[in-house]
Amino acid sequence: MIKRPRLPDKILKQYLCSHMEKAKKNIRQLTFEELQSYFESMGEKKFRAKQVYEWLWQKHAHSFDAMSNLSKDMRKLLGETFSLPALHIESTQYSADGTVKSRFKTFDQHFVEGVLIPTDERKTACVSSQIGCSLSCKFCATGYMERERNLEFDEIYDEVVLINQQSERIYDKKLSNIVFMGMGEPLLNYKNVLRAIEKISSPDGLGMSQRRITVSTAGVAKMIRQLGDDQVRFKLALSLHAANDQKRHAIMPINDTNNIRSLIDALNYFYKQTGNEITFEYILFRNFNDSTKDADELVKIYRQVPADLVNIIEYNPIDKALFEKPDDETVEKFMNHLEKNKVNARLRRSRGKDIDAACGQLANKG
Repeated sequence: MIKRPRLPDKILKQYLCSHMEKAKKNIRQLTFEELQSYFESMGEKKFRAKQVYEWLWQKHAHSFDAMSNLSKDMRKLLGETFSLPALHIESTQYSADGTVKSRFKTFDQHFVEGVLIPTDERKTACVSSQIGCSLSCKFCATGYMERERNLEFDEIYDEVVLINQQSERIYDKKLSNIVFMGMGEPLLNYKNVLRAIEKISSPDGLGMSQRRITVSTAGVAKMIRQLGDDQVRFKLALSLHAANDQKRHAIMPINDTNNIRSLIDALNYFYKQTGNEITFEYILFRNFNDSTKDADELVKIYRQVPADLVNIIEYNPIDKALFEKPDDETVEKFMNHLEKNKVNARLRRSRGKDIDAACGQLANKG
């Protein structure tokens, strides 16, 4: 008989706890009406549901023990019946420019990162939608990771809550904006992202206007159209990064099935259905997409979509990619060409580069 090696007690305990939590129903997956029905079935008054719901979504309790206005027996019963798999901050890094990067730990021992980006005018949370990513963009650190799983809507909500708490503690201000520009492709976790945004903007959640939320996509044409059909109210950003199919495919394999023509059509459909703001994101790579010809191709795309803005982003180096950022003269020439052609373009300087928190750098380095 083959004797199998015994798992260390700590790892075995973590596995068993995770397995037991998965077996229970996540209480935050219940609607308010379902929570009411549960308490009624237990012979409890309806107001218990309101108490628990407030703890979950407004007081942001991350354990049943924290629900202090419930009896110990009630808290024990909830713990035995339901799980509450909340995110926790595993580590935090602080940049010299005030940016704060957090490494969040999930109940099943995965890690995901989120960033607080402060300026004088606004405090922005950059949140993730997946653990890892499946799109393999060549310039992005997350693209070199495996996609472990989607984040659940309540885990995305936790990211925003925890970053908001940081903003209040460090800067004495609540979040003003949220961007889905962290790890993962939001439109490949469509239902959870939309449900998270619904809860973030709900009066019984964070009550934040969806007009202050931007979802960034590498370009999934079918789901961009679905956003239009669903009449969403948040802003949309397309990570373009190259203005012809040959170059875009070289750095973004998703372009093979979602070419630029299909994305232009999808964005126009989205705008027709919603009237929401559209932004193009365009990272400049030295001697790749930074020439006057590249700028001309970008102008042509801009004129085909009712885009509000083109964000020109400086490249942030990562270990596994060989791209470089252009020199200042090239960047200035590119920007001037866009301005001459009446493109509303803004040069976006990256924040948090010293802690690998800038655009394209998130990779769970801790």
